[in-house]
Amino acid sequence: MTPSLPTPVPPREKRPFLLDFFPLETADQTRLSHFFERLKEGIVSTTRCPKDNLLLWPPRTACPQCHGETLEWVDLPERGHLYAFSAVLGGAPLGMESEVPFAVGLVDLEGAPLRLFGRIEGRPWTELHIGQPVRLESYEIGDGRWFYRFRTEI
Repeated sequence: MTPSLPTPVPPREKRPFLLDFFPLETADQTRLSHFFERLKEGIVSTTRCPKDNLLLWPPRTACPQCHGETLEWVDLPERGHLYAFSAVLGGAPLGMESEVPFAVGLVDLEGAPLRLFGRIEGRPWTELHIGQPVRLESYEIGDGRWFYRFRTEI
């Protein structure tokens, strides 16, 4: 008796894996919903531990130093300066292919001991320079959710 060959398995439909870069925002989805509520009001905020006087970024639900969960919400300064940047010239995430090229960067906020990472809007990446003034802003991403980015100053 000859062994029978296994029945070939039909190929699976290839579907792209879509990584959603933007978090879920409502109170039933995250304990950081206040951050997203403030974004809708045009304000970028974060948490601060009153015990350690430690300003935290990104916003957290517990202090990494004392592990306390009694954190305060504070609004961040709107102005900053470009510390470093890079251009996305290819290989953009799914859904962002039509936006290439675009810039992302690190920004030192004025009056806060924080360096934030985010998208840089307002000028082509070829016109950006280290130390350039930028403004922190919130924006709707198109599906009812909000996030933050930086816009170059004129």
